[in-house]
Amino acid sequence: MPEFACFRDAVAYYAVLLHECGHASGAKHRLDRNLSGRFGSAAYAMEECTVELLSAMICADLSLSVEPRPDHARYIASWLEVLRSDSRAIFTASSKAQQIADWMHAQQTGARQDEVRGAA
Repeated sequence: MPEFACFRDAVAYYAVLLHECGHASGAKHRLDRNLSGRFGSAAYAMEECTVELLSAMICADLSLSVEPRPDHARYIASWLEVLRSDSRAIFTASSKAQQIADWMHAQQTGARQDEVRGAA
């Protein structure tokens, strides 16, 4: 993650942090998504679309309004190729984004339960 000072504001920082945490959730010992796609591949575009949807979903849950980043146009162009070739791709990406959000919420709940047990 770039330093906080590199971002326009706190909302932009947290939107990117959520995006990157979304990628981390795909590790084999977490949600085990296919992270083998290289830049420009359909698998890479699907992963980027998924984690960007995740970031948008959680920001919306937190009532954070994110300004588009300069690189959004490039990402959207790669997503469009996937969406044109697979009419269900947006539903797949949305479903995976929700799975990531659910997993993240579960991690948070577990951490809070551990804190409560430690305080007792």
